[in-house]
Amino acid sequence: MLSLEAKLRNGCDALGIRLSEMTINGLLNYLELICKWNKVYNLTAIREPEEMLTLHLLDSLSAISPLRRQIASLFSGHSEVIRCLDVGSGAGLPGVVIALCCPELGVDCVDAVGKKAAFIQQAAANLRLPNLRGLHARVESLRGPYQIICSRAFASLGDFTGLTKGSLAGDGIWMAMKGRQPDDELSNLSPDVQLFHVEPLVVPGLDAERCIVWMRHTDSVIAVAGKAI
Repeated sequence: MLSLEAKLRNGCDALGIRLSEMTINGLLNYLELICKWNKVYNLTAIREPEEMLTLHLLDSLSAISPLRRQIASLFSGHSEVIRCLDVGSGAGLPGVVIALCCPELGVDCVDAVGKKAAFIQQAAANLRLPNLRGLHARVESLRGPYQIICSRAFASLGDFTGLTKGSLAGDGIWMAMKGRQPDDELSNLSPDVQLFHVEPLVVPGLDAERCIVWMRHTDSVIAVAGKAI
């Protein structure tokens, strides 16, 4: 049987992600932290480390290459730190994974449950991630600007964008990780939210549909990477 490290490395190879040894170790340490805290704080319903690796880590890692492409296309000339907000972060998915894989970003993980925000703060300390913060707050109370606002199975696209409009920078983008393409939700987007790409994802070891829904402010006139729809 392959070790967790071997499965993680194989998954990264399948996703075409190049990560340093430090980042690989950070991801494994993060998985260990989730397992440890989960016994007391019930961060996730998934209990087995092997399942966590696939359903949490590799699922979140599948968004890294698409995110890097968008950053390179949209924010290459950005003079300040690019800020990312992970909404309803829970155990830090995908926010902690983004902070580990994209250390140039400043990542805030917000959750309305105090123990989950506390876990993110502990993870930032244990993993030595100065670019990561856990925020105990309701997302609608936050103010940006954030260049990237992401979520993973947080809410409908309408609720997700509606609650965070005030936090998204004028040239910013929303990154919503979903299962199958949510056509009903897409048809009900507010007129001031523009869909510019639905990107299919393949998660190694997972036989299920996944996608990223990329959106921006309707009045945003910026060049966008990827195929527009």
